[in-house]
Amino acid sequence: MNIGTITLQCFIAVAETASFTRAAERVGRTQSAISQQIIKLEQMLDKQLIIRGKILTLTPDGDIFLGYARQIFALHREALDRFRDPELEGEVCFGLPENFASKYLYEVLADFLRIHPRILLNIECDLTLNLFEKFKNKILDIVLVKMNRPEDFPNGVDVWSEPLKWVGDINLLSPNKPIPLVLSPQPCVYRRAAIDALEKSGRSWRLVFSSTSYTSSVAAVKAGMGITVMPSTMIPDELMEIEAQYMPNLPDTHVSLLKQKADNNIINTLEGFILKKLRHLAAK
Repeated sequence: MNIGTITLQCFIAVAETASFTRAAERVGRTQSAISQQIIKLEQMLDKQLIIRGKILTLTPDGDIFLGYARQIFALHREALDRFRDPELEGEVCFGLPENFASKYLYEVLADFLRIHPRILLNIECDLTLNLFEKFKNKILDIVLVKMNRPEDFPNGVDVWSEPLKWVGDINLLSPNKPIPLVLSPQPCVYRRAAIDALEKSGRSWRLVFSSTSYTSSVAAVKAGMGITVMPSTMIPDELMEIEAQYMPNLPDTHVSLLKQKADNNIINTLEGFILKKLRHLAAK
């Protein structure tokens, strides 16, 4: 029995999207081809892996096999990346917002360091505007930045865009009281978006908790201190999004990547790796 990497890729895509259609879009194959790969895999294993309905779900065997499939496919990609590129050696300074570090840093950088063990990564977490100042002063080689308008950083490479959401306990909203807010200190693009939206709509507010730490902010909102603003993909399971009719509209948030030198192989390799990984994670 020989299970090909294409078959594994198709199965992982179906498991993660719960849809043959979305899996086909992700993998770049037809829906029929995806379905045939899953049938082939189930016949090879002599087990049903997918429960086919309005929403596709994994069987217990499918859930177990998904863990193996991810490990095998990840090792396959790692081996290709490791030998496709020449061995790189050197140092690079990478800056990113703290909430991105909390959500994505381990998954992205652990793989990179396994593939390129001779590269020394110096990581700095800070607010976007502080990171940008250090980037302009060439303290940082490559940075991820958040913004409300793509034109804020015209030379950046677009990573993804998504809507900002109000998050917290709806019972904290009262027409007769200022809205309690949990926000990062200035200069923070999410803070600016939240305050601008409230003031344009004539809603009063007060700051009850301020921290640059994503984990601390989540804890404050979870404790019922106030509400906050987050991108859709960063809302943890334990927090609730507030429905749109209760709060003013927020702008989309855009994420871009900036790098210093176009002729630096280490920076270019890290840039390509980050873009590929983050776009894949954002699509989940």
